Formats: sequence, C-alpha cells, structure tokens
Amino acid sequence: MNNLKHKLQNRAIRAHRVRATVSGTTERPRLSVHVSNTHVSAQVINDETHATIAAVSTVGQKAATGSMTEKAAWVGEQIAQKAKAAKVKRVVFDRSSKLYHGRVKALADAARNAGLEF
Repeated sequence: MNNLKHKLQNRAIRAHRVRATVSGTTERPRLSVHVSNTHVSAQVINDETHATIAAVSTVGQKAATGSMTEKAAWVGEQIAQKAKAAKVKRVVFDRSSKLYHGRVKALADAARNAGLEF
C-alpha cells in the first residue's frame, strides 16, 4: 500500500471513530468542522432530521483575511452568531479526523467566546 493511500485510510478511520461517539440531536446539534489547505468551513447539523441549521465558510468571503488560524477564529465567531440566530445554544463538537489543536482549537475557542456551549 502506498503512503498516500495509507494516510487517507488512517484519516477515515479516525473520522469514523469520532463520528461513532458524536451525534447531533434536536437539543444539541453537531458542530462539524472541515479545514482544508486554503479554507475553513463549519456547519451546525441536526442528525435526526438530516438538516443543516447554519453553515459558514471562508470561500468567497473578503472579511476572512489573515492566517489560517485567524480565518478559523472568524468562522468560529460567525457560526456562533448564526447558531444563536437559529436559537441553538448548545452543540456537540465534531472535529472529524483533525486533532483538537491549532486551527480547530482556534475555531472552537472563538465559538465558545461568542456564546456557544460545548
């Protein structure tokens, strides 16, 4: 097995491990985070009804400037504002296959500071 295939397989296993324990409900939807090389996106998802309640991404946003960590913090603030507008105060955090460190942590801290509880 080549290295890239092995790396992607390990990432999928980590993502499934996190998703096995994290599920969004009506009372506590799931805050799903995706970080790519150039963009950061977050969604608040109700897994019972398979509906996205709020979503924010840096794609096409001129307000999201600076380093990737600063972009992640901006997304965290915006997703918290949209979630509060949709009357969601408590969420469960889905980091997918990423470690809770760096950009993912910056997004989570910004969302907490803006009023989300998780």
